[in-house]
Amino acid sequence: MPPATLPDFAFETAAMTRGLTVVVGVDEVGRGPLAGPVTAAAVRLHGEIPGGLADSKALTAARREALYDAIMGCAEVCVAHASVQEIDTLNILRASHLAMERAVAGLSTRPDHALVDGNMIPRSLCCGAEEIGR
Repeated sequence: MPPATLPDFAFETAAMTRGLTVVVGVDEVGRGPLAGPVTAAAVRLHGEIPGGLADSKALTAARREALYDAIMGCAEVCVAHASVQEIDTLNILRASHLAMERAVAGLSTRPDHALVDGNMIPRSLCCGAEEIGR
């Protein structure tokens, strides 16, 4: 695995130069397991990026746990889910997008733009979006 790229505000800055002011990131977890719901989080960081933050797959469980308070102290966060029944009805991709849509819509500040970690934009986001991952 290549070394993790340190996060920065490059995507947010680019969006803001286009006149967008409330920019959030959104990602899912749980598309691979054999059972259980799929979960997504939408996050809007305020101020500085917490030191040591990187892709969760590049961090140990202990480091992820240690970063939790730092992230919650400088971010607006919404976590949302799509149920097993929704996965069975819709399919895992659409259910993961539904969880992303719910997470973005659940933020207390309505975003202008979402940065989606993936190669497809969920079709019913409450704001504009762009793919930034994979």
